[in-house]
Formats: sequence, structure tokens, C-alpha cells
Amino acid sequence: MNGLMLVARREISTRVRSRSFAIGLLITALLVAALSFAPKVMGGTKSYTLGTVNSQQLPLQAAAPEMKFEWRSFPDEAAAKQAVLDGDVDAALVGGTKVLTDGEIDSRLGVLLQSVNREVRLGAAGVSIPPLKMESVGADTRYEAARTGIAVVLVLVLFMLLMGQVTMVAMGVVEEKSSRIVEILFATLRPWQLLAGKIIGLGVVGLINLVTILAVGLGAATVSGLASDFPPGMPGLVAGVLVWFILGYAFFATLAAAFASLVSRQEEVSTVMTPLTMTIMITYFVAFYATNDPTGTLATVVSYVPPFSSMVMPVRMAATEVPLWQAGMSMAAMVLAVLAVLGFGAKVYQRAVLRSGARLKLGDVLRAR
Repeated sequence: MNGLMLVARREISTRVRSRSFAIGLLITALLVAALSFAPKVMGGTKSYTLGTVNSQQLPLQAAAPEMKFEWRSFPDEAAAKQAVLDGDVDAALVGGTKVLTDGEIDSRLGVLLQSVNREVRLGAAGVSIPPLKMESVGADTRYEAARTGIAVVLVLVLFMLLMGQVTMVAMGVVEEKSSRIVEILFATLRPWQLLAGKIIGLGVVGLINLVTILAVGLGAATVSGLASDFPPGMPGLVAGVLVWFILGYAFFATLAAAFASLVSRQEEVSTVMTPLTMTIMITYFVAFYATNDPTGTLATVVSYVPPFSSMVMPVRMAATEVPLWQAGMSMAAMVLAVLAVLGFGAKVYQRAVLRSGARLKLGDVLRAR
């Protein structure tokens, strides 16, 4: 175990102390912070389309000149309700007493309607006026846009980190094999210690990147006010993302080390890694599809199937409400897959990493004794 930790510490210190890592981490943090402020900076003028049924148009423009309002009149409540559900209007004022919305009304619009309606009716009647009744006529969509945005960002971050760290593992294995350093290391270390230490060490480097992205993103979103639109349960989602990254990384990195041990030149790494790279790409595309249809059959089924679940399930958890038992089943299946891959990868690595020369065939390595 001491040997394993020694290898892990070496990998961590080598990567973290490099100038490229520091610069890359700084650039990533700045980009994430800029992304969190982008909606506020580039949002432009906020505009709303409102409907009325037997109601006067409220002077919202005078109360909020920085915003734009368009009014449409409807003959009855049924027509206004349909317009709200179709998205033709953001809300409809009915009889001067209630507002129809699809899900929870935009907080700024809701406050504006209440305050202006109160001022207008007080001026006209000079009596106490009850607040407008807010009535949702559709599903609760208050967090839908925020969930979709979080899911899109999440799938991009997981894909880039997994691809980057997995490639780093493969290149490190080939570098040690081609330079014969691995032969020297095996004089004091067992093969599984070197393999596990490299995977753990580079995994910690990946976690440092992921934690930095999450921390900077959430912090910048809080400062910019974007976090006010986030759905509840963000701490649980962040914890889930970290766990899923670890599982996905362990699966793909172990296979990357096993496949890379079959070759002796770095020029051959891309070729031997093609099946694994394609698997990660397919996982990415399915996860990206899940951002728009998280409850669809494809996204739901694939979120239980390793290794696709390592990216699809956390994206589903971000994009929609996922029952805890579903996440638990998916995670259990992924853990079993990781354990199976660890046994397979360790066997291939141990038998192939000391055999230099031409590229080895996976079948020959597995049959070797």
C-alpha cells in the first residue's frame, strides 16, 4: 500500500506543480466565472407578452421603463388559458383579480403585477385592495430552463475531464513502457501498485479540476444572482456529480491503461484507444440528448447501463427529478462494472506492460500464462 501511495503522490505532485496545469486551471476558472455572469451581462432588455380578459392594461411600462410589455386581449378565460399553455403569452390578467400562468410566474413580473395593480386600484377606489391571485394552468416549470442549462454545462465538463484524464493515463503508461522505467519500478513495486497509483493520482488531479469548476461556477452564480434560479437540492447534485465522475473515471482509466500497455510507442496510442474513445463519444452524445429529453425512453434505459450511466445519470439528475432508488440502482450497476473492469485491466496490464516491441493483440495477452 505504501508503494501505491508513493506512485499516486508522484503523479499528483508532477502534474500539479507543472506550469501548464496552473495556467489551464486558471483559464478554466475564468471561463466558468465568465459563463456565470454572461446571462446577466448579455441578457438585454427583458420583454413580456401579457393577456387580458375583462381587465384594463396595467401601466407596467411606467413602473419599469427598462422592460418591454406587449398586451393582447382575449374574449374569455378559456382562450387566455390556451394562449398561456401554448406560450403565446407569459401570463394573462383575468377580471382584474387573478393571473393565469404556466407554472410559477417569473418573480420579477409577479412582483410588478402585484404592485402596479395595487396602486391603480387604490387610486381609483381609495380602499384596501386584495392581492392578485396567481393561478398556474400548466405544469410547474419554474426550474426547467435552469435545469437544462445546468445539464448542458455538466455534460460538457464531464466529457472534457473524462477524455482528458483518460488520455493522460494512457500516455503515461506508454511513456513508462517505452522508456523502460516500468522495469525499474517493478523492482520495488508490484504491477497492481503501479497501475492503481497512476489511476488514483491522475484521478485526484481530475477531481481538483472538477471541484474548482464547481466551486467557481457556484460562487460566481451566487454573486451574479443566477443562483436564485437554481432548483433545490444543489448540494446533493454536486455530491452526486463527484461520485459519478470517480466511477466513470475509474472505469475508463483502467481500460485506457490496459489498452495502452499493448503498445510501445506513443504514436500507436490513438489507434489502440479508438474503441474506448468511441465509447466515451457515444456516452457524450447520449448524455447530451438527455439534456433535452431526460425522461425519454432512451435516456432512462441508458442511464442504467454502464459505462454510459456514468455521464447520462448525473445529467438526468440535473435536468429533471430522478427518484433516489433509480440513482441507487444505476450507481450499484456502475460499481459492479468498475470492479469487473479493474480485474480485467489489471490482468492485461500485468501481462503486457513488460513486453516491448510490436503491438500486442489483446486475445494473445489474455491467453498468455
